[in-house]
Amino acid sequence: LTNIALALVGFLLGQQISVKALRLRGARIVKISIIKVIGTWLVVAGGLFAIGVDPVVVLLLAAIASATAPTAIYDVVHESRAKGEFVKTLLAVVAIDDVWGLILFIVMMAIAGMLNGDAGVAAGVLAGSREIGGSVLLGIALGAPMAYLTGRIKKGEPMLAEGIGFVMLGAGAAEWFEVSPILTAMTMGAIVASLAKHHKRPFHAIEGIEWPFMILFFVLAGASLETNGLKYAGVVAVAYVALRCVGIYLGARWGCQVTGADALTRKWLGLALFPQAGVAIGMALLASQRFPDVASIILSVVLTSTIFLEIFAPIVTRQALRETA
Repeated sequence: LTNIALALVGFLLGQQISVKALRLRGARIVKISIIKVIGTWLVVAGGLFAIGVDPVVVLLLAAIASATAPTAIYDVVHESRAKGEFVKTLLAVVAIDDVWGLILFIVMMAIAGMLNGDAGVAAGVLAGSREIGGSVLLGIALGAPMAYLTGRIKKGEPMLAEGIGFVMLGAGAAEWFEVSPILTAMTMGAIVASLAKHHKRPFHAIEGIEWPFMILFFVLAGASLETNGLKYAGVVAVAYVALRCVGIYLGARWGCQVTGADALTRKWLGLALFPQAGVAIGMALLASQRFPDVASIILSVVLTSTIFLEIFAPIVTRQALRETA
């Protein structure tokens, strides 16, 4: 269920890195989002390492920290009826930054595997390269025929079976070849969005069926939380939330300065990006499957922080929208 849910999420994220989408957002948005992800990782990794957290946990939590919650931010913008240049920048950044966060997370999982003693350095680099390269190649191999076939379905005819069928095929093939299901699906989404004649319709079909899987995904994620792990994870969770907020703020501000954004955007963009939800939980579940020895602390920290951030972070986002209106 985790792999299916994450494959659906990955496919929808892939739409944000099509050739057309990247050209529409421009180099400025791409630079801001990448710098924000790197800045968040550096701050969280440095802070957690300084307080003595296990290096494997540090690498994984720092990568997870870069994930945001596009839906929560979209909802706040919609509810506030906010408009303007700041809103355009915010929505463009939040639409694409999870893509870079996922890629960083997959790289960190490979490095964490080496630190955990799963393989030597050479073998670890080879395994990581195989996972990333294999996922991309598999996504291209399935995305190209999906773009062609779904593009031939006439407007008005149902596309749900074809859309979800291809995504599940990708998730199953990724499991079979032992590569990343979410990166495979993300590559498929990028290929379909770039090549399909009716490039938006497969994504609308997936959006319509995604929620039942996501509800079960969240329920099972909550059921995975071990209260015993909270005793140790409590301090780490507090540090994680604080460091994540500082990292996102500084990373976004750094990106805005590099790209020459205006003063209001530099001041408020990072604050508006605090919400965290599904993608972060998905990363945590993947990490817990790969590294069962540290699964308890990773899940405890991420689930606890997500509950806190989903309650309070949207309030900060709303304030940022008010200040930039």
